[in-house]
Amino acid sequence: MAAAGNRQAEEALVTRYRRLVRIITRPYFLAGGDSDDLIQEGMMGLIKAVREFDCSKEASFRTFAEVCIRHRVFSALRAAAREKHSPLNRSISLETPFFDSSAYAALTTGRGFSADPEELYILRENAERDLFRINQQLSPLERRVLSLYLDGMTCAEMARELNRPVKSVENAVQRIRRKAARR
Repeated sequence: MAAAGNRQAEEALVTRYRRLVRIITRPYFLAGGDSDDLIQEGMMGLIKAVREFDCSKEASFRTFAEVCIRHRVFSALRAAAREKHSPLNRSISLETPFFDSSAYAALTTGRGFSADPEELYILRENAERDLFRINQQLSPLERRVLSLYLDGMTCAEMARELNRPVKSVENAVQRIRRKAARR
């Protein structure tokens, strides 16, 4: 029925085999992405299997679907591993601030921004308080890295400024993130 174009049959097969997609994608890691990206790629493979399955062949639908899902996931993994993506895969996300994300987003992007000066003041005050709390938990190197990071410097620029290896700066950034998440 799905091969004949019946949408309800397609949806029923996708719903039934969604768990298979999760099982296949679970052991893999997509550089520059997250597990939902791999699941989405697997679902695209499943949809391809639903639309292209030929029941006159010797294989069952499950076998064909598993092959299509794995092929699509492996293609995504190979594409992500290409050298042209390495700058993105090694970068630090700017979407994850060190302190309260709602206050940071409101202050920096204008999303959720209120024209009310009182709300703006409260958001700034909360952001400053969070930053102060985090700063109390940091080592001198981490404080300096945080300051440079908030000034917009990259890890390579911070490493040159601090006369430290880039990896040392990247590790400091990760420690700061962990400490901020624990607050």
